[in-house]
Amino acid sequence: MEYLNLIGGEWVASGSGDTTATRNPADNRETLGTVQESTSEDAIQAVEAAVAAQQDWRATPGPSRGAVLREVAQLLEVRKPDLTETLVREEGKTRAEAAGEVQRAIDIFYYYASKAADLNGEVKASSSRDATLRTKVEPLGVVTAITPWNYPIAIPAWKVAPALAAGNVVVLKPASMAGAIAHDFARCLDDAGVPDGVFNVVTGSGSTVGNALVTDKRVDAVSFTGSEHVGNIVYQNAAPDQKRVQLEMGGKNPTVISDSVDIDEAATIVGTGAFGTTGQSCTACSRAIVHQDVFDEFVATITNYAETLAVGPGVDDPDMGPQASETELESTLNYIEIGKREGATLETGGERLTEGDYAEGYFVEPTVFSDVEPDMRIAQEEIFGPVLAVIPVADFDEALDVANGVEQGLSASVVTDDLTEAHRFVDEIEAGVAKVNEKTTGLELHVPFGGMKASSSETYREQGDAGLDFYTITKTVYLNY
Repeated sequence: MEYLNLIGGEWVASGSGDTTATRNPADNRETLGTVQESTSEDAIQAVEAAVAAQQDWRATPGPSRGAVLREVAQLLEVRKPDLTETLVREEGKTRAEAAGEVQRAIDIFYYYASKAADLNGEVKASSSRDATLRTKVEPLGVVTAITPWNYPIAIPAWKVAPALAAGNVVVLKPASMAGAIAHDFARCLDDAGVPDGVFNVVTGSGSTVGNALVTDKRVDAVSFTGSEHVGNIVYQNAAPDQKRVQLEMGGKNPTVISDSVDIDEAATIVGTGAFGTTGQSCTACSRAIVHQDVFDEFVATITNYAETLAVGPGVDDPDMGPQASETELESTLNYIEIGKREGATLETGGERLTEGDYAEGYFVEPTVFSDVEPDMRIAQEEIFGPVLAVIPVADFDEALDVANGVEQGLSASVVTDDLTEAHRFVDEIEAGVAKVNEKTTGLELHVPFGGMKASSSETYREQGDAGLDFYTITKTVYLNY
């Protein structure tokens, strides 16, 4: 199948005539189809279509926009089995993980469908007897959303749904290696009755398509999720036009293990956070910071946890699927070699799986390193694979220092039965998401999501009411009579 761009309500091929194959990471012999390698001219056409549709969609009453989003949610729900299958085969998630992600997209559209009716503003008290004073909430205009491959339907949903609910028009640039699920997602919006030009999709490289969208003077805002390196480029390229920019980037997320906890429970919390989605989540736990009194017991327990995980193709719904691409696999294997050279102890894993069902896929064993020093690269740099660094500390103060001793600050958790430690952790951790006795991954859709330090632009949060804040601007209105 050839997956086309959606521009102005039309499904069209790129003017370049070039495409790239999207493949099953569990079996790279299987091609789902081809994705457009679009040009900057294609991106410009998408912006033009969005601009043309902007005024009508802006003038559409909020409840009516919400009704369209509700139709999208219902269609996503009807097509959930097919969307799940595509997500499993293209990105590599297990069937349970993929189904959960599709459900997240469904829930997001239902949520913002309801929110659309409440976007109006507030009435304030005027100091004049013969006047009213209020605020009026308005859309920004044309929005570009640039999304990654690791959550290729949930992340577009939580950018696109609030943008449309607020009355904006959108051009989505998804990751090409997730082009099939992006296409199927776009089909749902198109078939549900989103007006022509209100939502557009163009696939292609970030350096070509992404740059054209970010630098187009008619684009009012850019929402980006991806690597820190690319995010910084996006921010710099958007700055000359003073575009509103939202960046959500990587994390080196810690879980602190106190000496007061049940070790089996702690290992389960860390293990699900580290090895779920094959470690390919920006909120994945990649550092376990463990009190020295329970260090050996924790290492033995988390090692056993990793060794009991079933690894296999996502269609079989194992505990852990493949990495999403050969490039991601090679990067993970490279970091494993770095960990060995740095002197960390490889407790388990560390090898690519190549026999039998693994032969044509990008599979790696769940990997645990112990005796990791806080300044080692495997303790400082985001790996984006199923690799856990276990770091011993003498006390809770040291644990906090180590947890905060990285450039990024996205998600962090502590496992403790000590109420003082729990409160101190929430107060002192340098992360946008702080959890007590819970894994680092996962966040409910109605609360703000975003990082601190190098994990985010620290401008606007995503999801919930905060997601609407990014896509709107407030006008203050004086009415004298």
